[in-house]
Order: sequence, then C-alpha cells, then structure tokens
Amino acid sequence: MSKNTFIRGALILTIATFLSKFLGSVFRIPLQNIAGDDVLGIFSLVYPVYMTALILSVAGIPIAISKLISEARAKGEDTKVRDIFNTAGILAVIFGILSFSFLYGFSYQIAEILGGQETRSSLIVVSITLLIAPYMAVYRGFYQGYEDMKPTAYSQVIEQFIRVALVIVAAYYFVSIHADNETIAAGTMAGSAIAALISLIFLRILFQKSKLKPGSHRPYTIEAFKKSSKHILKLSLPICVGALTMALLNVVDSLTIPSALKMAGNTAKETFYLNGIYARGTSIVQIATVFSTSIVLPLIPLITGKIAKNEMDDANRVIKRSFNLTHLFSWPAAVGIAALTLPLNIALFTNDEGSLVVAIVSFSSVFTSLAVLGTGILQGINRSTAAAVIIVAAGIGKALLNFMLISQYGLLGAAIATLVIYIVITVANALVIKQTFKLPFVNRSILTFAIGSLIMGVAIGYPTLLLDLSGRLASLLYAGVAIIIGGALFLVFILFTKGMTVEELQSLPVIGKKLGRFGRVSKNNA
Repeated sequence: MSKNTFIRGALILTIATFLSKFLGSVFRIPLQNIAGDDVLGIFSLVYPVYMTALILSVAGIPIAISKLISEARAKGEDTKVRDIFNTAGILAVIFGILSFSFLYGFSYQIAEILGGQETRSSLIVVSITLLIAPYMAVYRGFYQGYEDMKPTAYSQVIEQFIRVALVIVAAYYFVSIHADNETIAAGTMAGSAIAALISLIFLRILFQKSKLKPGSHRPYTIEAFKKSSKHILKLSLPICVGALTMALLNVVDSLTIPSALKMAGNTAKETFYLNGIYARGTSIVQIATVFSTSIVLPLIPLITGKIAKNEMDDANRVIKRSFNLTHLFSWPAAVGIAALTLPLNIALFTNDEGSLVVAIVSFSSVFTSLAVLGTGILQGINRSTAAAVIIVAAGIGKALLNFMLISQYGLLGAAIATLVIYIVITVANALVIKQTFKLPFVNRSILTFAIGSLIMGVAIGYPTLLLDLSGRLASLLYAGVAIIIGGALFLVFILFTKGMTVEELQSLPVIGKKLGRFGRVSKNNA
C-alpha cells in the first residue's frame, strides 16, 4: 500500500467518523424539543446500555480482521483471507445472538435498575440492532483489509443519516398521536435497528458486486475456524477497551443516577425528567468531543506502526502533536460552551432548567476528550491492560461518587462526579504514557490554550448575567455572535502570546489555511 493511499484512506475514514459522530450527537436536541425532557431522559438511560453491548460485540472486529486480511494478502494467502472472513461472520452471529439475548432476556431487570419499567420497551426494541450490527462490522473490516475505506465511510454516514431522520420522524409522529413517553422513546429507538439493517444491505450489495470477494478453493473447516477466531479475538478484545471509555461511564450513570435520585426522595417520573436535564449536558459533551474521538481511530495503528519499526522519536512527535491539537480544540470548546450555557440551554432545549448542571458537564468535555485520546494512545503503545484497569477503576469510582454526591447535592452531584472522574482518567493515562514517552503534558502551549480559553469565557459569559436572554431567538443570536467573537479573541490571544505560530496554524488539517490567513492579518495589525 502506498503512503498516499494510506493517507487518503485514513482521511476518508476520519471525515466519515467525524460526520457520523456529529450526527449521532446533535439529534438529541430536536428529540428533546419535540418530545420533552422525560423522553430524552428515558432515551439517555437506555442508549448507553445498548452502546456498551454494541461495543462489546462489534468494536474490535473491523480493525482486527482488516489487519489479518492485510497480512494474508501481503503473503499471497488468498485462502486464508476467505477463512478470516468466514470466521469473522460466524463470530459476528454468535456475538449478536449473545448480546441480543442478554439485553432482551434481562430487559425487565435492567429496566428496574434504570429507574422503572418505562424503559423496558426501548430496551427490547434497540436490542434487535445487536443482531445486525456485528455482521455489518465484518464487511467494514473486510474492505479496510484491502485499504478501501469508502464502503466503511459511506455505510457509517448512511446509517447515521437514516437513524437521525427516523428518530426525529418517529418522535414527531408519536407525539402527534399523543402517545405516552414509553411508546415515544421505544418508537425513536426503532430508528437504530432500521438504519443498521439498511447499512448492512448497502454493504452486502457492494460485496456481491465486488471483485474482492474471496473465492472458495477448499472446504472451510473447524480447524480453520479455531485458528482464525483465536487471532481475531486476540486483536479485537483489547480494542473494545478503548472504545468503552465514554460508553462505560455513561452506562454507570444510567445504572446509578436513577437509584441515587430515588434514594434522595424523587419519584420515578421525576427521575426520568431529571435525567433528561442531565442528558442536555451529555449531549453537548458528545458534540464537543467529536474531534478527539474521530482522530483516535487512525491514530492507534499509526503509533503502533512507528513503535514496531522502532521509530520512537516519530511516535513521540505523533503523540505530542495529538495532545496539543486536542488541547487546542477542547479548551475553547469546553470553556466557551460552559460560559454560554444559559443562552445555549434556552436556544437548544427551550428553557434554562439545570443550567449549572449543564455548565459543569459541558466543562468536563475538555477532560473527556483528553481521556479518550489518552486511552487510544495507550492502545497504540501496547498498554491496553493499563487502559482497561484505569477505565474499570474509573467506572467503580464514578458509581461511588454518584451515590455520595447525589445524596448531598442532587443532580449537581452527578455533574461534579463526571468532572472529577474524567480528570482522574486524564491524569492516570498521562502517568502511564510518561513511563514510555517522556512528554511534558503541561507545556507553555497548553497553558496558553487554557488561559486564553478562560479569558474568552469571561468575555462572552459575563454579559449573559446582565442581558435579558429569556427568548429563544435572543439567546440563539447572542450565542451565535458570542461564538464568533470568542473564537476570534482566543485566536488573537494564542498568537499574541506565541502559544502557536502562524506556521503551526497553517499546518492544521482542513482549517489551517484559513486560520493562517487570519493569523497573518492579526499579526500585521498588532
């Protein structure tokens, strides 16, 4: 594979991942607007449980089989490619049936833990997706093994577009016929299964027409299955760890926040409503962390390849640049959103309910981004076990903090627990990475990004305390203008303090040239 092919493929996949994750984050805003906080609360309790089951059954398959197929092709072992593909398909069916059976079979018990039987219908509906998604991952991995990222990219975007469209249409329809919250939530969940099925059909049609489809030169045997499955599982299981970072903590919230709120004296209906308020913050966090989660996928094999070739200095530079880029985008995004919580809450979610909770959860996005990136880097440097220990420990810590803090501070306690845990994960990841790479994780540039973001936050946030922003239009207009002014202030600050040079700005992907031109104008006017 040529260098240009790799770069082009990685870019296509990164853009598709970014777009699909962005779509998967923003749809909760119209869902809340149409169906209300109670439905958003039910949806946000069920969805992390589904995502955790999905990640455990899917996450590592595409990368694992793409690596194995790529190696087999390099050795000219075409029969082995067919064995890998067939084995992955069998494993996908097994994982799909197991995960579906668990979620469907224990839906009553899980619903009780999630706060009440109002969540059970949603669990049952979304569990159907688990029968489809693992097999879809096999096709994606197959094409990636041939350095063809387009089928994966197209199928991801198709799936998300259809899912988001169906969620919004279903919410509107069921609200229009005055269905109860349980039915509305379950109806919106059906979009996930339908979208996954359409994406699978798309991949299957491509596969049937493809010249890459492996031939059948000899019978497929049990021995071939055992051998290939061992390799696939060995590669895929550690990959699940990295993918679980946010999902695991979200499912911990789903399993503990309702119980903690009930222990604090709230009814089941109040619990769903309060969880909907909390979900406003997590929805914004998912949007703010799209950048870091999108760059992790191509980052892992890149770092692994550098280390395998003993190019430690290059690996060091890749890691350093990844952290700097994440700090550059995450600090202003997190602080800016936190500063504009009041107008954003009104503009996006119709009222200012729980603005302090949303602000704290939104601010945690900077550490969420760094935690996701750090976990990905640990995978890349072959420290998956350490990453797993950190994530599991963080999950236990999050559960304990939720019960302790919610009993004292209500929903605000859950927001504080989220911020604390992601800070802990970020620090723990950094300490483990420093055992291999002596990187200064707090340098002048990072301090400049943080200080510049705080100054920007005060500048755009203070007026919200003085102005009347009770209307959605006024809030939306203020937030839009403030984002532009805040972004310009931040950029001027980091250039003036030399946190970044104009040349470094120009080297940024996609937006570098435009920022570089802005930087030169600012520098000339200074």
